[in-house]
Amino acid sequence: MRTLNELLDRDDPAFPLIRQWAGEADIPVELLPPSAGRDDVLLSLQVTTRSPLGAIAYETGGILVDDGWLRILGSGHGKLGRNIATWNEGRAEGFLLVADDVLGGFFAINGGALGPDQGKMYYFAPETLAWEALEIGFTAFVAWAFTRQLRQFYGRQPGAAADFDELPLSGELCLTFYPFLWTQEGSLKTSSRRAIPVAEQWALNLDLQQTLPDARAGKR
Repeated sequence: MRTLNELLDRDDPAFPLIRQWAGEADIPVELLPPSAGRDDVLLSLQVTTRSPLGAIAYETGGILVDDGWLRILGSGHGKLGRNIATWNEGRAEGFLLVADDVLGGFFAINGGALGPDQGKMYYFAPETLAWEALEIGFTAFVAWAFTRQLRQFYGRQPGAAADFDELPLSGELCLTFYPFLWTQEGSLKTSSRRAIPVAEQWALNLDLQQTLPDARAGKR
């Protein structure tokens, strides 16, 4: 296990690049200040600050993109209480949860459990109840998330009050929909929705996968 000094890269840290991307972003990006527990978070991850993953975990409390539509996990903050280390404990095996969105979708780095492309990003989509390969790594994911391509990914203009009166939400909450978005009847426009804890939505996703395996095929 590497020590904190071994994980802190002072010669070529990634955070200046993250900060540059945030400053040049064409959608709102908020870099939250790091928590007092950032040392423990980085030690748990065992990733150096030369990588964007380690830099975000150590130098930020998390990142709120497009007024919190997307939340990239860091060391924790009042606006985003979950830190990347403790959030993954007991939840992720063979992958690392690194971000989530207000629709109840989750982004993860594949550690081997999601497919043969280890190190690549996957999205757990509420519309399909399945992990979908994004075919990019975490660094490219962060750079992409700071652009309007994020909005194109969701097929709408995230943060529009006319679409979702509940926004912005706390970083600990997401929207849950009924009928579920993966059903024939479910849709962002017609399903009823309410805000629930992100942890509750994650548990619900797992339960639905286990009890309704056919749901993972998505809408027919």
